[in-house]
Amino acid sequence: MKRNVITIDEEKCIGCGLCASACHQGAIGLVDGKAKLLREDYCDGLGRCLPVCPTEAISFEEREVETSIPSTDAESKQPDPLACGCPGTNSKTLAREALPESVQVQTKVSTHLNQWLVQIKLVPPNAAYLNNAHLLIAADCAAYAYGNFHADYMRNRITIIGCPKLDEGDYAEKLTDILVRNEIKSVTLVRMEVPCCGGIESATKTALKNCGKMIPWQVVTISTDGQILES
Repeated sequence: MKRNVITIDEEKCIGCGLCASACHQGAIGLVDGKAKLLREDYCDGLGRCLPVCPTEAISFEEREVETSIPSTDAESKQPDPLACGCPGTNSKTLAREALPESVQVQTKVSTHLNQWLVQIKLVPPNAAYLNNAHLLIAADCAAYAYGNFHADYMRNRITIIGCPKLDEGDYAEKLTDILVRNEIKSVTLVRMEVPCCGGIESATKTALKNCGKMIPWQVVTISTDGQILES
């Protein structure tokens, strides 16, 4: 597949690592003090690494890229719907057993959302509901992937959500502001297993480090098929 992928000029690279931090796909790393494109199939072509490079060592070029995503015989007959080979954009169908109509009517479950707004970018850092809160920071997709998300994670917590792949900028400054301004009792981060969710985990850890407070915290990782991988 031909598409835009970054290229790095080693002579201009000073090894600062800012591009690797900005890449939520894990496509860039430092090798022998220089930035390297470790997996070109993981490069999503969004270019978040370009503006952070202080020496303009990164640019785009269009070239053929081999994806690392296996496909079944049936799938191989269909056009490739993926923008890149990154696991975060790996389209797949999850096999679920269809329930008979007779058992699909269940007792209505109440929401455990305790406030509004919920998007990290929109939540006011001085909102009254944040003070003395057990804070849940969650990837957008987590609530859809994990069926019991409300009861297991949102109950008795203040929930704020985001997607580092879709939102502009870094959450670290906003999250730090929230932690500094409020007495947060604990922080729980629920992320997906895909590499781009590393952005929300990195921002959370940075905020916890920079806020100057000792706040209990944990990270929970959810698989794309809704299983808890790590907690």
